Amino acid sequence: MPVPSPDTATRAAASVTSVSGLPAMKSFATPRPMAPVVSNADLARDFLDLAFSLESGRALPAFTRFEGPITLRVTGSPPAALAPDLNRLLHRLRSEAQIDIRQVSGPQANITLVAIPRAEIRRHLPQAACFVVPNVSSLREYLSARRSSAVSWTRVARRETLAIFLPADAAPQEVRDCLHEEIAQALGPLNDLYRLADSVFNDDNVHTVLTGFDMTVLRAYYDPSLRSGMSRHDVAARLPAILARVNPQGETLPARDLPATPRVWIDAIQTALGPGASPAERRAAATRALNTAMSLGWTDHRRGFSHYAMGRILQGVSAEDAQDQFMRAQHYFAASPNTQLHQAYVASQLAAYAINDNRPEDALALLGRHLDTAARHENAALLATLMLLRAEALELSGRVSEGRQVRLDSLGWARYGFGSDWAVRAKLREIGSLNPLKGG
Repeated sequence: MPVPSPDTATRAAASVTSVSGLPAMKSFATPRPMAPVVSNADLARDFLDLAFSLESGRALPAFTRFEGPITLRVTGSPPAALAPDLNRLLHRLRSEAQIDIRQVSGPQANITLVAIPRAEIRRHLPQAACFVVPNVSSLREYLSARRSSAVSWTRVARRETLAIFLPADAAPQEVRDCLHEEIAQALGPLNDLYRLADSVFNDDNVHTVLTGFDMTVLRAYYDPSLRSGMSRHDVAARLPAILARVNPQGETLPARDLPATPRVWIDAIQTALGPGASPAERRAAATRALNTAMSLGWTDHRRGFSHYAMGRILQGVSAEDAQDQFMRAQHYFAASPNTQLHQAYVASQLAAYAINDNRPEDALALLGRHLDTAARHENAALLATLMLLRAEALELSGRVSEGRQVRLDSLGWARYGFGSDWAVRAKLREIGSLNPLKGG
């Protein structure tokens, strides 16, 4: 496989295929973003670190963005769900971030969305689900230029033309997630920061659609007082006035000033949860990440995520130890702001243990408030999982008909979240097997 450039912005890969044979797919019609609760002192630091570095840690010499109205077109073989999801995203970018962006049907545009088979993406970037490249408009152009400086973000002085490569045969939610993250990176920051709890600009992939924080960053990115070519010092000098306009509530909030995330923790998390590692390597990496978090004295969401990653790794080794790690993750998430979605993920794990232990009321109590959290963050895969767990808990407590209705209602979200018929049915079997009354 060709080695991917460390200067290529990507979204981490997943694995889902097409869908058929289930109830009608559901989708999220009305976005419900929440305004960010962040100090402008923290936001200024985050903005500069996002704008002047790549995910690899390599520094960018100058601020770059599109100047003037932005056009976007779609090529290739886009799935049916892409058009409505794209329309909603573009509307949010115009209304929330105040970016002048529109879709066109002509042969040229600033941004070209290229919908191609997943296998084609994996052939060129094995660990990516989607990616964005500057100065090209097609896969052919990218393949011709990929070993040259023409597609290096460090050489871009002003954004004019770029391509986003999306998997045409992925689950609708995965395609939507790629739209949000890659269009956001095409327009603005190319970096990800693990210290951001409420953002898609974070490689933990907890958030899958642009948050209120992200829209605030993008609105600041396209403030008239900034322009391509500015140095970090020049941008920093203008940020206080910009942030006072776009995030006035942040003027009076105290700064949290979270410490930077060291590369050793980042590499350990990516090995533990990413593709390609053996079980032993994953466990060693998760242990390394947790030890790093503990030695640095972290108490924020990154400490919680370290425990969550360890819990995921231990599930196939020791259920008791895994449950203990999830409970520790919940402790740190609950003590950190902007972690409602993180807590929903943990609740899905802890509820599974409660169902398997024949404690349906505990499971229902764990799941209750997180259904709306998953819906508000437009995470259909998580919402379907929480609903399926709730269905099993209801049946286990004797509310059989209610449980069956909840399970039926979950399938439309499962189709959007998991995509393929076999993936949805596999999730049904997986969660159903937790129920001790079913021989789990």
